[in-house]
Amino acid sequence: MIHSFETRVYYEDTDMAGVVYHANYLKFVERARSTWVREMGIDQNAMRSGEGLAFAVVRLEADFVKPAILDDELRVETGIGEVSPVRIRFDQTVLRAGQVLFRARVTVVVVDGTGRPRRFSPDLRALLERAR
Repeated sequence: MIHSFETRVYYEDTDMAGVVYHANYLKFVERARSTWVREMGIDQNAMRSGEGLAFAVVRLEADFVKPAILDDELRVETGIGEVSPVRIRFDQTVLRAGQVLFRARVTVVVVDGTGRPRRFSPDLRALLERAR
């Protein structure tokens, strides 16, 4: 299953050359992941306030393929690469009119209030597996 998230490049996303500043691609893919997680029915606020748990990125691999520029309409596609009892890898691609601009492989875990990784609950893991 691939989730699609639409966004646009605004002036604040660009550098002095008028292209998207490299760190802002991470914002685009974060928004796409957060939107998908919410649409799957996972309430991150409830996780934090109820069980003291939160998602945390522990690894990121990124490939900058081509630049996006001011006012580009972008689509971020997100899929799940793998799920284990303690981590999930999201495979994400930023596209402009079907052309790949950026790719990321983002590994996420659930941590408790002390920052220690915890196993996914059976319900959470089942949701993530279904989304694969």
